[in-house]
Amino acid sequence: MTRRSTMGSSAQTPSPGPPDAVRPGLIEDIRRGVLAGVAILALVMPPAHWVPLQAAPVSASLLPDLGTTGASTETRQVVHWVAGTRDHRGQPFVVIDKKAARLYVFDAAARLRDATPVLLGSAPGDDSVPGIGSRPIAEVRPEERTTPAGRFMGMSGRNHTGEDVVWVDHGAAVSMHRVRTTQPTERRLERLASPSVADKRISYGCINVPADFYDAHIRPMFSGRHAVIYVLPEHKSLQQVFGFQAPPVTHARPS
Repeated sequence: MTRRSTMGSSAQTPSPGPPDAVRPGLIEDIRRGVLAGVAILALVMPPAHWVPLQAAPVSASLLPDLGTTGASTETRQVVHWVAGTRDHRGQPFVVIDKKAARLYVFDAAARLRDATPVLLGSAPGDDSVPGIGSRPIAEVRPEERTTPAGRFMGMSGRNHTGEDVVWVDHGAAVSMHRVRTTQPTERRLERLASPSVADKRISYGCINVPADFYDAHIRPMFSGRHAVIYVLPEHKSLQQVFGFQAPPVTHARPS
């Protein structure tokens, strides 16, 4: 509905001015507006060859340092992958080479801190038998005594006897602990000192670490925090276990 005018009928409607009567300065205002619009478009519209800048990475890849140790090629490949992807989440980490029966401790910058021989599961294989962690140890058959391969989030805890251990795979009852000498016939200390890898396959699946090494490196590393443990396979490929294509690596860190 159109609103009616409140003016009286005698009020005169002002007559429009001539068509070419323009408010002074109007043309100048229009010209300035057009120029301002062009300037804004020049700032907003990118040129035809413009390519978006890639965001800089949050942090550069680490350069791993394995010192002068005679680590295997697979160990070096995994450490380079860990350092390059920061898969260890900026924490110290452990690498266990089952083929060599050796354990390596690295700091958060992927620098080797120390290494040691270890005892491993007596049966070859890269998987744990489903449900093995809930079975009495006496019921674990010889062919089931494997140390599983994979990436594990290790954490400190205690076993059924109250001994402090680092759980590798709690569900499968696989842990890292000090070497036990409760069965003299197993000669576990002698096996650790032996140059033979076969001598080091004796456990039910747990990783037995020399006591001094455990107390100096393993226990402090996992005290109050989690850290990643990489157990290398002996039958499967690194890609099958860790999901990456192993790249070539160098065997020395540049000085």
